[in-house]
Amino acid sequence: MKKRPLVVVTRRLPDVIETRMRELFDARLNHDDEPFTAERLAQAVAEADVLVPTVTDRIDAALLAKAGENLKLIANFGNGVDNIDVETALNRGVTVTNTPGVLTEDTADMTMGLILAGPRRIAEGARVVPDEHEWNGWSPTWMLGRRIWGKRLGIVGMGRIGQAVARRAKAFGLSIHYHNRKRLPSTVEDQLEATYWESLDQMLARMDIVSVNCPHTPATYHLLSARRLKLLKRDAYVVNTARGEVVDEGALARMLEAGELAGAALDVFENEPAVNPKLVRLARQNKVVLLPHLGSATIEGRVDMGEKVIVNIKTFMDGHRPPDRVLPSML
Repeated sequence: MKKRPLVVVTRRLPDVIETRMRELFDARLNHDDEPFTAERLAQAVAEADVLVPTVTDRIDAALLAKAGENLKLIANFGNGVDNIDVETALNRGVTVTNTPGVLTEDTADMTMGLILAGPRRIAEGARVVPDEHEWNGWSPTWMLGRRIWGKRLGIVGMGRIGQAVARRAKAFGLSIHYHNRKRLPSTVEDQLEATYWESLDQMLARMDIVSVNCPHTPATYHLLSARRLKLLKRDAYVVNTARGEVVDEGALARMLEAGELAGAALDVFENEPAVNPKLVRLARQNKVVLLPHLGSATIEGRVDMGEKVIVNIKTFMDGHRPPDRVLPSML
């Protein structure tokens, strides 16, 4: 009988996925769901045939140098692979896979929710009754927000998620604008009624709401820099459901504090799980909406991710190229 591969999973996954992994592989699971320490990760790469990490695991060159000869596959539980040094892995003969496509609709749903949450003061309003604030009933001038319909939405990164956000936003009456490394085909632009901006600076200066939907790569680190944030109108809002590193978080906090932006809604942060104390204070002042990285947090999404991980492992172990292989040229 063929020896089953040792698969080390760094975080707790849905029961149905863990059960299937136990059936197919020699799966070592993380029952307590405590994030792996550097020492525990080093032990995992030294022993495993397959490592299944998540966004909370840093798989860098120093860690990969400790990998054993058996490690041949890193099957990331997640779409983004900015937590993995893909080039070093490939140079060491380790294949890297991810889980693309399955999180698109869930993340777009959350993005649309945050697009609404800031201007319409949804999070702030949701705290009034439960927190026992005095509420005297409806009033024509109380807690007025901003209209969404007819406003300009600038999408930074028009991949699968960006396009899904555009479809939702178009239904809400927003005017769709976008900046992307490559311009979309005219048929897609026509369908979304989207205006392309080759210059990110020029787009930002004209938008009412900016949604960050691009991956984190060396090229997108602080893409919304302090200088670019200064280009935004004072009544503009920033929404980020992509990666915290894409936005200069410190500069954003300073501008919100100074009243140089109308607001922001963030689901991701530069130094997760740590959150900038200034942002926390601003959230208490209702100047920013903060969520704990919930963009893809649906039962269906997590199961779909796990199934993709299993398919990638099984395909690889059967001697075939896994369907979701990641190459440096893709990043």
